[in-house]
Amino acid sequence: MIRTPRPPRASHGYRKARRTSAAPEHLQGKREAPLNDLATRKCKPCEGGVAPYTRAQADELLRSLKGWIIEGDKLVKLYPFKNYYQTMAFVNALAWISHREDHHPELYVAYNQCRVEYSTHAIGGLSENDFICAAKCDTLSQL
Repeated sequence: MIRTPRPPRASHGYRKARRTSAAPEHLQGKREAPLNDLATRKCKPCEGGVAPYTRAQADELLRSLKGWIIEGDKLVKLYPFKNYYQTMAFVNALAWISHREDHHPELYVAYNQCRVEYSTHAIGGLSENDFICAAKCDTLSQL
């Protein structure tokens, strides 16, 4: 078998990317926030038969969430965004998380904001699931 030399590869102006330990450009300068313990938990099925959290119990868990408030029997936060695309990307990602957790918020979507409301309808108030999903929502918004 006769070997013929290969022609040199055409250089299309591309350079092979070098791996670096630097963060991607959009994350440079941002510090990673510690993951909220609630965000690591999974929602438990709730069919009713348990009492909703008292205001004191809800306030205790509310301290671990940033920017959330309690309005009546709902856990509420308004997320601002730069544009419609970012708003919809957040909404779609939140829909995926909600499906996986089988716990779905009320969403009110506008051009550059999304209002998220959690409440456990089966018990007529707040449960741990609401706080777990709120923490996951916050983690999502930091990406």
